Amino acid sequence: MGTEIPHESFTEEDFVRFRERLRRDLVDLETVLAGPCFGEGERTLGAELELFLIGDRAQPLPVSPQVVRAADNPQVTPEMGAFTIELATPPVTLAGRPFTTMGARMREVIALIRARAATFGARAIPISILPTLRREDFGPGTITDLPRYRALAAGLRRLRQGAFRICIDGPDPLELTSAHPAMAAANTAFQVHLRAAPREFASLFNAAMMLTGPVLAASGNSPTFLGHRLWHETRIALFKQADDDRPPDSAESTLRPARVSFGNGWVRDGAVELFSEAVALYEPILPVCSDRDGDGVGVGGARALGDGVGTALPLSALRLHHGTVWKWNRPVYDPAAGGHLRIELRALPAGPTVDDMLANAAFLVGGILALAPEVPGLLPAFPFALAERNFYRAAQHGLDAELGWPRAPGQAPSPVRAVDLLLSLLPRAEAGLLAGGVARDEVGHYLGIFERRVRSAVTGAAWQLRALAALRARGVTPEEARRRLVERYLLLSNTGQPVHDWPIEV
Repeated sequence: MGTEIPHESFTEEDFVRFRERLRRDLVDLETVLAGPCFGEGERTLGAELELFLIGDRAQPLPVSPQVVRAADNPQVTPEMGAFTIELATPPVTLAGRPFTTMGARMREVIALIRARAATFGARAIPISILPTLRREDFGPGTITDLPRYRALAAGLRRLRQGAFRICIDGPDPLELTSAHPAMAAANTAFQVHLRAAPREFASLFNAAMMLTGPVLAASGNSPTFLGHRLWHETRIALFKQADDDRPPDSAESTLRPARVSFGNGWVRDGAVELFSEAVALYEPILPVCSDRDGDGVGVGGARALGDGVGTALPLSALRLHHGTVWKWNRPVYDPAAGGHLRIELRALPAGPTVDDMLANAAFLVGGILALAPEVPGLLPAFPFALAERNFYRAAQHGLDAELGWPRAPGQAPSPVRAVDLLLSLLPRAEAGLLAGGVARDEVGHYLGIFERRVRSAVTGAAWQLRALAALRARGVTPEEARRRLVERYLLLSNTGQPVHDWPIEV
């Protein structure tokens, strides 16, 4: 979705042409990925972080386009919401000290964003859902005024053919409807990209699906929305419902999975089946065809297929379409420098600190690398429905969640506390990182942060809930309590001290 589009109005002919291009791109993708040299190379990591921009009263401030222009940096881009902004880190080699390197680059760009934002009276904060958001903050003006975001919102409304319903259970259940998909802008994330060669893609991706639920239990950071206490990671439920393009109360809403979802099953062969699924199950929203794609693999020769030196086929239509299908883990095809595949790990929330986010990434990446070789033996005792159940339970209950996990390969899954499961998986994550060449002190530092958070049971969500309860117990009004919470959160986040060490006093 980072690709700019030239216009936002489309004809039926545009959709017909785009669907044909998608079918051709799928054929070309299969040929490209089958090439003997495609995607081989060093294991790398990259990341994207979304931030909220807030004003002097901790309210969302819709100045993202101005801040992006002022930053004038390709690593800083607008997001769908006019009060959110994104930064990206260049890929780093996994071997060595990748998380320290990524952290240094993230802090450098965050400092740039904050300096530019200050000229517009704004501050940047890494938090999954901003507690001070109000119902009136969402409407057509919430969407960043760029063609791709206007077209995206219009496309979702066209397919939805009705109001968007938000219905989230919790201590203070929330139910509302909106004529516009603007509430998708309430969510920010820390998305990690893990490079994967085609031959290993299926095992790595399935391992990611197994581990996404457990890591989410330890990283929740959005326990409220519009003043309602909901899930530990409310973003998971909110994003799914805010961008649901299925017509309400229709057969289609039960026959076709949501555009934002955990997934539809284990990967059997490789990335092609996930791209094919996205084309088969989801209507195009942005039918923009690029003339740069040429006429397919028959024209470009070996270099167009990806020989590790030149540039692989762009497959622009497929990449654009797949960017509008928001699975919590999804494949990325990148044609640059001969081309490669990545797994985009999308479930981790933004915040509370850079080190907290990197600790989450270290546990998840290390666990994926450790479990991937064992996937064939694990799958018979690990139904996909169990991985999905774990994911939503972790999002709802955090470290209090009861998850399911096989005690040993080939054994039926049994219930286990999220805390106990995470602690039992920590040595596996350590082994995976060390085997990947990550420096031992690097592994110890970031997994140490993760372990201490799990043992103390103080996630970003837990800290926010305790701080709010303390404020309310002192008679502070709900609105003022949320404002003070955000101010204290931002102050502590800026210290860099991991959230499990934060004092509760606000």
